[in-house]
Amino acid sequence: MAPRLTELAVYPFKSAAGTPLRTAELLATGLRYDREFMLVSPGGRFLSQRDHAEMALLRPSYDGEELAVEAPGRASFVHKPVADGPVLDVLVHRSECQGVDQGDEAAGWFSEFLGADCRLVRFTGSRATSRGGGEVAFADGYPLLLISAESLADLNSRLDAPLPMNRFRPNLVVEGLGAYGEDRVRLLRIGGTVIEMVKSCARCVITTTDQETAERGREPLRTLASYRMIDRGLRFGVNAVPRTTGPLSLGDPVEIVEEA
Repeated sequence: MAPRLTELAVYPFKSAAGTPLRTAELLATGLRYDREFMLVSPGGRFLSQRDHAEMALLRPSYDGEELAVEAPGRASFVHKPVADGPVLDVLVHRSECQGVDQGDEAAGWFSEFLGADCRLVRFTGSRATSRGGGEVAFADGYPLLLISAESLADLNSRLDAPLPMNRFRPNLVVEGLGAYGEDRVRLLRIGGTVIEMVKSCARCVITTTDQETAERGREPLRTLASYRMIDRGLRFGVNAVPRTTGPLSLGDPVEIVEEA
């Protein structure tokens, strides 16, 4: 089978559920609207499923005009983004950046959901990728995460119960590269765009969180530790930086431009 793009997902709200797409616009910062919103503690530190597994149950949708979030047992939160609110200094891991505070109503809704004080912020300003000379919004360090469908199939062949791809929260899923073929590529053309594979992705406890129930287990980290420990991290998928921009669609051809 000729390699092709089989899944697209955007995560407009950091650490909430993803939104599957059939088409998307690839920008320098990743897919349009990716990680544009984020919850922060009163001290400005980002909040994620690492500490609040229940964030997996937040189901956002965002069209650039209105953010809507569904959550079990709660009335929907519908919000028109605030552009002129206070600009807060916030922290994503060790990376300092800024976000526009989205107001007390948003803070109250999410604080009640989490049972912890927090503020909703929208990305503003600029932020460099951890490596690779790219740009990023509130993603951990890179604008894109790509995984080969065959990589998940190989992992699932080692597990007692298979896991869905959403455990790993990729933006792009491709078929036809073979298991861990993404590790062996430096430049990849997808449709009319080119991305550079910059760094294999070290996986954390979020992968053990069921994205439908927010329940945690031991997999896949236990199994990944048996065969994917690379450079002191459990690696699955590759972080990438766009080198050209443009539209993406499911079924787009995928071509290796340069091997790693």
